[in-house]
Amino acid sequence: MKGDDVSVSDRLIAFLPNLRRFAISLCRSRDLADDLVQAACERALASQDRFESGTRFDAWMFRILRNLWIDHIRRTKTAGPREDIDDRQDIVGSSGERDVEARMTLKSVAVAIDELVDEQREVLLLVCVEDLSYKEAAEVLGIPIGTVMSRLARARKNLAEAAGINPAADRSPEKGGKT
Repeated sequence: MKGDDVSVSDRLIAFLPNLRRFAISLCRSRDLADDLVQAACERALASQDRFESGTRFDAWMFRILRNLWIDHIRRTKTAGPREDIDDRQDIVGSSGERDVEARMTLKSVAVAIDELVDEQREVLLLVCVEDLSYKEAAEVLGIPIGTVMSRLARARKNLAEAAGINPAADRSPEKGGKT
């Protein structure tokens, strides 16, 4: 400022209602207008040495605000439409609860598999993970097929218990009854 008695910041404070009114008329949104006014004030304070005393302060501020508005319009056109995701009820997504629950279940099953005795874990992995037949698993381990089947049954039972899975629930109708 060159010899002016009133500082830019003092003028700015007094001029805020006019600036806000002009911003609302430009963008027709009070929230966006407030953002524009704030940006205009920041720009004016940052470049207050460019304001020439004796010129119209209101014209200078209106020009800054209008230029910011034009910049906003240009950015909006090049950026494309923007939507607040909270306003979109039709977007399908995961709340994350299922993912967390699935990871926790998977972790508990992995721990339960690790806690199986070696013989049961070997059979379980060969048959259920590596997809070997009972006969192939028996050949790999050098044991009879019946032993593979009994170890696998015990491994599945122990795994279900350790993971908190009730294998009898909802699997077959009650004995003696027909569905």
